This record gives sequence, C-alpha cells and structure tokens, in this order.
Amino acid sequence: MAVYGYKLMSEEHGPRALVRNACAAEQAGFDFVAISDHYYPWLESQGHSPLAWTVLGAIAARTERIGLATAVTCPTIRYHPALVAQFAATLAVLSDGRFTLGLGGGELLNEHVVGLGWPPPRTRHAMLGEAIDVMRLLWEGRTVSYDGAHVTVERARIWDVPDRPLPIAVAAGGPKAARLAGEKGAGLFATEPRGDLVQAWKDSRYRIRRASKRRPGGCGRRTWRCRSRAARTRSGTWQPSGSTSTRDSITSFSSASVRIRRASCASGNMSSRRS
Repeated sequence: MAVYGYKLMSEEHGPRALVRNACAAEQAGFDFVAISDHYYPWLESQGHSPLAWTVLGAIAARTERIGLATAVTCPTIRYHPALVAQFAATLAVLSDGRFTLGLGGGELLNEHVVGLGWPPPRTRHAMLGEAIDVMRLLWEGRTVSYDGAHVTVERARIWDVPDRPLPIAVAAGGPKAARLAGEKGAGLFATEPRGDLVQAWKDSRYRIRRASKRRPGGCGRRTWRCRSRAARTRSGTWQPSGSTSTRDSITSFSSASVRIRRASCASGNMSSRRS
C-alpha cells in the first residue's frame, strides 16, 4: 500500500502560503505533509525560508487528519536537542499525535549561522545519535541531566509530552547514515530510491530487534550510559527505539523507508513512501 505526501517547500513559499498549501493537500486527500527546516533557501532566487516549527503549529491548528513531518531537522548545531525535543513534543500534542520528527545531520548552508563550525560526517553522525538519545529521555517527562561526548543537558524537563511515543525518521545519503537511521529511528528519509540505503536500514533494524529479544526481560526498559558517565534521570532509564512498545505505537512513517521524490507541482512538491 502506497502512502502519498505533499512536500512543503519552505524555500519557495512564505508562511501563509505554506499553511494554505497544507490545508489544500488535506482536502485533496494526501496522507501527510513534510516541510524542510532551513535557515537559508537553496538558492537566493527562491526568496523564502520561514521557521518550519511556527508553520507546522499553524498547520496543526488548521487541519484535522493529515500527518505532519519535518524533512528534516538538524538537532545538534543550530538547535540544541533539548529545544527540538520541546518543539516536537508540543507539536505532537497540538496535532493529536499526527507528527513525525524527521532528523538529519544537517547542512553547512543552514548550520553555519551560529558560528560553531562544521564537524566531519563521522562526528555529525555521533552528535545526531546522542541527540536522539537525549530527546527520548526528555519525552519521558522526567527531569534530565546529561553529560555526553557532544551534548550536555542540565536539569531539563518537558512538561507537555504526548501520550504516545514520538515517531522518528532519520535522513541518510549513504549506508553509514542508513545504519544509524535503523539504530535510532523508525523510518528512513532519502532523496532518491536507492536499494542499498533501504537494505542497510532494514539490516540495522533487524539487528536492533534481535538484540532486544536477547536482553533479559525481552524488550523492557534498560539503564542507559553515555560515553563519559551515566545519564542522570529521575528513573535512570530510557525506552530503546527498537522495543516492541515503541514500535507498536509508531504512525504511518514506521514501516519501510520514507522516500522523498521531488516532483514539480504548481504550488509545491510531492513525495511518496512505499511500505
């Protein structure tokens, strides 16, 4: 069964037009809309780059059925993962569970604006993995302090959290990133339908499921430790992304890969995902 989405190109449309396009996509029968989270447009001639999170909040208030997703957000340089966790939790509550958090390692085009440099891909992948772990801890609604190799959090708590686990899809342009997507997310974003990316993602998901089954107690909760010392939470535990309870609660982005296909439309771009 194919699920079809409408790509909201925030580089080509202002915030009001994007909200109108999303409402029109729902009326036309699309299953989800996904929006790019940029500070700069790809080309200066495109002329737009509104804040994706504000636009998504307006879309959530104006729609009733259609799924929402970021495609994608970098939670490591321009944004701190504690803030992205709060953004995503708030949007999930506003949309009544229709939001999927799409994440990626970022692009220099957008991340340079805060002046923190541009690490190599291996470091960015490690930063992304750690950021996802931090966000999952925060979505438990407990006070979290965390001291990792790349991320530090001091006594943070998100007070408004969704009732169901927030689904995550991770972007990948190569097999290493696809394996990370399988380890940390329930879905895969790709800009082209490459079989090697899908296979790497599937293999990684399979390994995670097998490891969960081998652990004592099956797919229950386990203590998590960061590279430097144990992440300190009120309970000291987290929910593994590959566990049964998380997987069974994932929405339409959970199975197989998410393939974003850029096809010109009159008012935006269209994407599709096959499961």
